[in-house]
Amino acid sequence: MAAHTITSLDQLRELYRQPSERVQAKKTADIDDLTKEVIERSPFFLFATSSASGACDVSPRGGPPGQVRLLDGRRVAFPDLNGNNLLDSLTNVIENPQAGLLLLTPGRDETLRIDGQAHLTTDPDVLGLWDNELRTPKVAVVIDIESCFIHCAKAFRRAELWDPSTWTRYGDVPDYIALFLAHTGTDGDVGVYREAMEEGYVAELAMDKPEDS
Repeated sequence: MAAHTITSLDQLRELYRQPSERVQAKKTADIDDLTKEVIERSPFFLFATSSASGACDVSPRGGPPGQVRLLDGRRVAFPDLNGNNLLDSLTNVIENPQAGLLLLTPGRDETLRIDGQAHLTTDPDVLGLWDNELRTPKVAVVIDIESCFIHCAKAFRRAELWDPSTWTRYGDVPDYIALFLAHTGTDGDVGVYREAMEEGYVAELAMDKPEDS
């Protein structure tokens, strides 16, 4: 196994063709009107961070379209909504501000990537950006954009992710509640815990709504 381990950039590059000039030029730090619209229409993204020691974390983030807001041509912000309170991503941002977002739009195979320096804020002007849509968050994450670019559709096409006709293939995948019980060493009926989890989802998602809704 060790004899086949790649240990240098030269070894790695020998296996792949050079990216085209157009691909190399696709990264930009400027957000135009089309990109702004894509950002503000996305209801789901993945938030990638790493700790001071380099331990990585990727967190799924979902909310109404517009949960990611463009503050200006070089900064975006999003609210920290109800989660598991482990605060892995937020802790990482404090230790190591380099972060990445991968924004998805339902039914679209291409994705939008944003990389940059992140920080946490309690600025009332930022926290108020989602008034009438979400309850005022405790913290928002602001990212100073260093690069923004699209990822091509190949990964989603290979996975047939948005094709409903393929979804029946996964009907026998174990309930993730079963994984949770196994990982936590908990004995019990999966169905009972699933019902309790669903009730918890309803209650906690309601907590994200504006207080007067």
